[in-house]
Amino acid sequence: MTETDFIAALRGLPLHKGARGLTDDAAVLEVGSETLVITHDAMVEGRHYLASQDMADVAWKLVASNLSDLAAKGAEPVGVLLGHVLGKGDADFIAGLDEVLSHYGVALLGGDTVASDGLRTLGLTAIGKATHTPVPSRAGAQVGDAVFVTGTLGAAMLGFEALRDGTKVDPTAYTRPMARLVEGADLAPLANAMMDVSDGLLLDAFRMAEASEVSIAIDSETVPVADEARRMECLKWGDDYELLFTLPDGTFPPVAATRIGKVEPRGFAPMFLDGEAITNPHGLGYLHK
Repeated sequence: MTETDFIAALRGLPLHKGARGLTDDAAVLEVGSETLVITHDAMVEGRHYLASQDMADVAWKLVASNLSDLAAKGAEPVGVLLGHVLGKGDADFIAGLDEVLSHYGVALLGGDTVASDGLRTLGLTAIGKATHTPVPSRAGAQVGDAVFVTGTLGAAMLGFEALRDGTKVDPTAYTRPMARLVEGADLAPLANAMMDVSDGLLLDAFRMAEASEVSIAIDSETVPVADEARRMECLKWGDDYELLFTLPDGTFPPVAATRIGKVEPRGFAPMFLDGEAITNPHGLGYLHK
């Protein structure tokens, strides 16, 4: 099964309404007077991080990538649960975990520790509290909305290549990404749709369009990129953890962001890139096979 096939099969199971049909970045649960936002991501050695990486950086990225999902819902982090496979660099991992939790003011709630002879897989569950309801989703984009993205795309790609190849480019954008929690909270009352860019801008925009049952038209030349000569690679690579969101046309974003497109009525294609119809997600970004 591919990742897409597996998730489609999961949708045949009994789902809590908070799962949002498994089409969003996180689950949203109403508990008493609070609305909780819960997400879980895993990282596999050799696929999500290099075996040679500093485990302190791996811990940082594991937490930040999960907090990025909370940011896309405008949620304030409450705490995290860690699933850890013992291995080399565990002391460095703990040091990095302390750094990232202290940076974001997030507490460790617990978790589980195991040993394994197979591929090392690390998991984290992040729990947050919604700062605004209704909580933004991928599925809320409306015809006529303007499409925006925060930050610059492709910086993580260049950081990864520097780390892999030993060049002098600063790899921080890849090793220690930043979750846009403040921006997400500011956008939550205004955004019709919002998600973080983890698998590539084009693929994630395609997913937003499908979830919202609209078409998203993107002008690639308007997207800020880290390497102009490799513009399309920057739009597909992922790991940037910026926020992709839509606002009603004429609404000014309260955060630093760039308008990159618009939402149109659903036609035969979920996405139009520079006027060219894109009918399937293959080749747009990172998909697990």
